[in-house]
Amino acid sequence: MQASTYQSFDPLARLRAAAAERAAAGLRRRLSPRQPGHQVLDLASNDYLGLCGDPRLAEAAALAARTWGTGSTGSRLVTGTTALHVQLEEELADFTGSPQALVFSSGYLANLSAVTALASALSGDGLLIVSDERNHASLIDACRLARGRNVRLAVAPHRDLDAMDRTLAGRAEAAALLVTDAVFSVSGGLAPVAALHALARRHGALLILDEAHSFGVLGDGGRGVAHEAGIAAEPDVVRTVTLSKSLSGQGGAVLAAPEVIQTLTDTGRGFIFDTGLAPPSAGAALAALRVLRAEPDRPALALRNTARLSGLAADLGLTATVPDAAVTSVILGDPGMALAAQQACADSRVRVGCFRPPSVPAGEACLRLTGRATLTNEDFRVAQQALAVAAEHCDHCRNTAQAGRSAR
Repeated sequence: MQASTYQSFDPLARLRAAAAERAAAGLRRRLSPRQPGHQVLDLASNDYLGLCGDPRLAEAAALAARTWGTGSTGSRLVTGTTALHVQLEEELADFTGSPQALVFSSGYLANLSAVTALASALSGDGLLIVSDERNHASLIDACRLARGRNVRLAVAPHRDLDAMDRTLAGRAEAAALLVTDAVFSVSGGLAPVAALHALARRHGALLILDEAHSFGVLGDGGRGVAHEAGIAAEPDVVRTVTLSKSLSGQGGAVLAAPEVIQTLTDTGRGFIFDTGLAPPSAGAALAALRVLRAEPDRPALALRNTARLSGLAADLGLTATVPDAAVTSVILGDPGMALAAQQACADSRVRVGCFRPPSVPAGEACLRLTGRATLTNEDFRVAQQALAVAAEHCDHCRNTAQAGRSAR
């Protein structure tokens, strides 16, 4: 650009124009603050076990704050590790059947650190990363950050074992990572975990498995799909979990062999340079883990309730995914229609998620519903009424659009 061109460029005008384009496409996003005491039926959160607000967790968080303070005061390697963090890591590893655990301040950072640190450590003779195309954004970002000299990224079609097999078999690189969600966060679909591990082992790859939406929901007592498949303790399996979904707190963790945990401690930038998880969050997560141990029926209730929500939507003529975990999606296609359906539910005092591109592929905008363990029969009655209103609204939108096309 010439100097005069630079002087006439208005970056904020460019941002306003881009925002207007997103709004026209139904892709504008807005914050919707929750208010204390506001009585709505929540089918949008990831509080799968219904522990958010449990007094046992609140008291544990308060005790941790009184004991350790409200913040961790520094990174984990400086002042940010307390005895509470170590206890949480030990009990997480024991519960999930994993060799060791390392706690991060978020699940997003756990994924970023696991992928990037392992990619850097293993890339000396070349590294291939194979990533499922429907992985969570944190895994996608981690794979993109890991690309560089001696590191190649291949994005595989969703749950396509044959494509992954061919890609791994045809690689020139010495090392490989196979990266996937265990449960995909929008559809609620389950990855073929046992087959993926067999595939990774056959090709000498590490399997990185994000159990954010399966930990606390699937497997024996909520121990996750790797535990259910009998591979939780295998040295070539690296698992990530969140503490913010089934455990109703904040933070994340990596569950893996000692060599992996030491690599992350030594080189994981999201671990080394981030302030440690606040003690109240660690205390709440530890309390939730102990509740899960003591009340192992909660995961089954979450699964049953989600299947019931999916059935309600299907009975109303809506296209709902058959859930493998505690998530079901109602596929509407058009972002504007999904937003309108979400608002129709809100008007009926029911909160549901609304996912639009880029969170989902174009043409797959949807409502996302979660069936937490504590839903009641009255909750299902309210949900059925709200979804019926949303279905009627969608039918009206389709009929109006069809009439408009016919008129043209």
